[in-house]
Amino acid sequence: MKERVFIVSLGCAKNQVDSEKLAGAMTSKGFGFAENFDSADIILVNTCAFIEPAVKESIDVILHLEELKGLGKVKKIGVLGCLLNRYGDDLKREFPTVDIWARSEEWEHVLSCLGVKDTGFSPCSRGFIPETTTWSRYLKITEGCNNCCSYCTIPSIRGRLRSRSIDEILEEAENLVLQGAKEICLVGQDLTAYGMDWDGSSHLVELLDLLEKHVPDGMWIRPLYLHPMRVNEKFLERIASYKNVLRYLDIPIQHVDDEILSCMNRNVTESDLRRIFSYARKIDPDFALRATIIVGFPGEDNFKFKKVLRFLEDMEIDRVGAFLYSPEEGTKAAGIKKQVSDEVKRKRLDILMELQADISLSRQERFLGRKLKVIVEERNYEDCVLGRSFREAPEVDGVIAIKGVKDVPCGDFLNVRINAVTEHDMEAEVVVDEG
Repeated sequence: MKERVFIVSLGCAKNQVDSEKLAGAMTSKGFGFAENFDSADIILVNTCAFIEPAVKESIDVILHLEELKGLGKVKKIGVLGCLLNRYGDDLKREFPTVDIWARSEEWEHVLSCLGVKDTGFSPCSRGFIPETTTWSRYLKITEGCNNCCSYCTIPSIRGRLRSRSIDEILEEAENLVLQGAKEICLVGQDLTAYGMDWDGSSHLVELLDLLEKHVPDGMWIRPLYLHPMRVNEKFLERIASYKNVLRYLDIPIQHVDDEILSCMNRNVTESDLRRIFSYARKIDPDFALRATIIVGFPGEDNFKFKKVLRFLEDMEIDRVGAFLYSPEEGTKAAGIKKQVSDEVKRKRLDILMELQADISLSRQERFLGRKLKVIVEERNYEDCVLGRSFREAPEVDGVIAIKGVKDVPCGDFLNVRINAVTEHDMEAEVVVDEG
């Protein structure tokens, strides 16, 4: 029996997909997987290096692994992914006791370092890591990015845009369904750029059309990370026409002031953003709209910041992820002179999130007394289970507590009626349709 492995996956859902692909490759070569650090012979960390806090977290984990190896509690340790992509040989010199180094997606190299002679494996094969749920899976359709936003390190870490073939994506989706998936969340740095490296045109709608036909009826397909410059009225109408693709739009707007957007190299304006979100509301007032915003970008003053607040109020965004601007080494934005102080950033973040809590609550209250289809997420509660509707993406949004229910398998769908709400979560009860 080969040595037992534990994979630590840091960062985003795209990294989780990579870690699951590595787990699938290792499973196919006979490796077993440990439940925790203590029972592992080999520990591999798939790192994140997107922003400074992610770099610090990755380094802290590596230091801990070196300590475990020094104490003889683990035989081998490996550092994989974005941190090595970003810092290269400098990183290797800092951690001389690491046994395995591999850049993102160099899974055959990892296998080779572990003594596997035949390192080939299916690119559509996926294994399981502690974060994996069988019923809700991420499916990465692109790697890298060509957008070159001025604050972003992704192009330098992950490289230029590379779109996977439609046939390969469909095959992987089929494999995930066979493993028990009831929801597939499509991820990539920018889904709307899918296929643009082939002929300059987005092929996302073509892919969604085929996935809609390919997956079982009733399954959920949730597109995540849609750059606003390629979201238009035609695209929104198409999303609304699908049966399996959810009416959930995750659009990272980052800001709304035209000058800031230009400095960010976002290629959109405030009027573009207002047109997108307004049209989504016109198509369906219940459209779940999620946005991300960077607070404290260089040059942001109170006037520009208040534009963001007005936009959130006017567009009634369901959920917002807001982040403090981080001046990352090697990005154009880090060289802009008009940096905002950390104290001002934090104050603005608090103001924004307080306002958004009220907006989110108002959006939640729309659903009081109404029925929703919910996928069961957790069931280890005495008198209820937790689930999500089309409005809640895994990990980043709230949950729905369904009272008076237990022993319902995770991944099952339930029809519920919403009885109570907060700004993030809901309470509900199961309803049985007559007839």
